[in-house]
Amino acid sequence: GAGKSTLARAVRDELIDRGRRVEILDGDDIRVSLSKGLTFSQADRDTNVRRIGFVTRLLSRNGVVAIAAAISPCRETRDDVRRNHEATFVEVFVDCPLEELIRRDTKGLYANALRGDIQDVSGISAPYEAPIAPDVHVKTDIQTIEESRSAILRWLEGQGLIPCDGASRLP
Repeated sequence: GAGKSTLARAVRDELIDRGRRVEILDGDDIRVSLSKGLTFSQADRDTNVRRIGFVTRLLSRNGVVAIAAAISPCRETRDDVRRNHEATFVEVFVDCPLEELIRRDTKGLYANALRGDIQDVSGISAPYEAPIAPDVHVKTDIQTIEESRSAILRWLEGQGLIPCDGASRLP
């Protein structure tokens, strides 16, 4: 509900326009394919994040920009994935307050968690450790998707990771 998938698609589209090969590893899609059968226990969540990290590492070392749009609730697991990554690893914190996630509740997840019908929901019955120093921090409760996308692209340009040839299109 924070906008990870929508934002990932917006960044992907711009990177493709700039001539990059891009793949998105969306958390929901990974759960029904690569991580089918995993629960939402902390151990299984860590396994899911490590699997996504492994695939992004394979893609990136073959010249594909890999965007992981998934909840990664454990700081230590995110740090492990970063350490094992061979290409540039960029951590984008797609930040949205719990109150806004509950208001949006696009999948009914928070309503079910608040009723106690489901367990292990990040921020409700399972912990979420926010990044201490993400490379990019966007706040989707106060920024539009375009503003968040632009912040990510400007950061990538500033680091020399993508050319500034599209800068005139950025607000």
